[in-house]
Amino acid sequence: MNRRQWLSLMAAGAWAPTQLWATPQGATDVRLVVLMLRGAYDGLSALVPYADPYYYEARPRIAIAPPSALGQGLGAMRLDGRWALHPMLADTAGELFKAAELSFVPFSGTSFVSRSHFQAQDWMETGKRPDQRPDVGDGFLNRLAQVLGGQAISFTQTMPVALSGVAKVVNAPVNVSVGRKNAQAYLHQVQALYAGHRLEAMVSEGLGLRQALSAELVREMDYSGRGAVPAAGFAQQAQRVARFMRERKSLSIAFMDIGGWDTHAGQGHAQGVLANRLAALGQGIQSFADELGPEWQKTTLLVMSEFGRTFHENGSGGTDHGHGNVLWLAGGALQGGRMAGEQADLKANTLHQNRDMPVLNDYRNVLAGVFRQLYGLNPSALETIFPDAQPQNLGLV
Repeated sequence: MNRRQWLSLMAAGAWAPTQLWATPQGATDVRLVVLMLRGAYDGLSALVPYADPYYYEARPRIAIAPPSALGQGLGAMRLDGRWALHPMLADTAGELFKAAELSFVPFSGTSFVSRSHFQAQDWMETGKRPDQRPDVGDGFLNRLAQVLGGQAISFTQTMPVALSGVAKVVNAPVNVSVGRKNAQAYLHQVQALYAGHRLEAMVSEGLGLRQALSAELVREMDYSGRGAVPAAGFAQQAQRVARFMRERKSLSIAFMDIGGWDTHAGQGHAQGVLANRLAALGQGIQSFADELGPEWQKTTLLVMSEFGRTFHENGSGGTDHGHGNVLWLAGGALQGGRMAGEQADLKANTLHQNRDMPVLNDYRNVLAGVFRQLYGLNPSALETIFPDAQPQNLGLV
């Protein structure tokens, strides 16, 4: 492969936006944003089963106190007669929940059982049946993009498995990690190589999208840090992404991810490492919704993770790799403010393999149901995205 061919693949595969393969079967202005929490976050700390006594038996050091202790800043925010929200999420996710713009699906996850982060992430992002070997070049969001048409974008350093596939997807990392002069020189070099070429328009469009996002980041960095890269958290990143998407309505599918959720030791409870990360997550989602403005009414945000954590705490004050977890659905038009999906008691004899929250709501079925309601997809289209899934109507969209 010569240099020009390599640049062609980089430009077309990483930056060129997807083409319109077909007329969308549903509303053309609906947006889907997927946020992946990599490392397997502890959903039982975010969404607290305070009415289940076994929760406090299994987690004597890290359990989140019930709502009755909220006045001391330690108790969870009551959502209903069984579930409560981590106190660090009360002012953000809690407000969205009260506005019926956020719901949770506990006992969710993949039917494929794995305690390997990478294996479980690949399986979840490909969206295939548990008995199918995952093809990391064929992600479920890319298949959705093929069905809908429009543009898809990943705000990550590398293309995620979920968006890998036939549809061309823009990859525009939120953080600028290369020198400005080098980045500009490279962009100009690629554009010069394609001057007069039949792919010139496609490459220019893809490069232009990436350049626009980079320019906006640079402006913000110059204003706040005089050219230095700021130590921005997820809230700032989410705000940038929302601003970028708000001004480009052709972007119909977006992907973001956050790492650092593998809390084997020193997890903490109402305060500590996990509490700080949950606070940042909530602030980011709130910032994203606020910055989108009216576009939030057309947006559905999905928060997922490869698997949950063990129901019992370990000897290091943390939790280990588990199975079932809690999925989040948010959006301005969501009919939320409640728990959704099938539930069960959390007792010693109801846990998966005597250690984990069981999966009662397969994420493929949940998402297939959401996509059917959002886009009006027919069974054939849903089969393309999630083979052999049974769409689950949660009544949220």
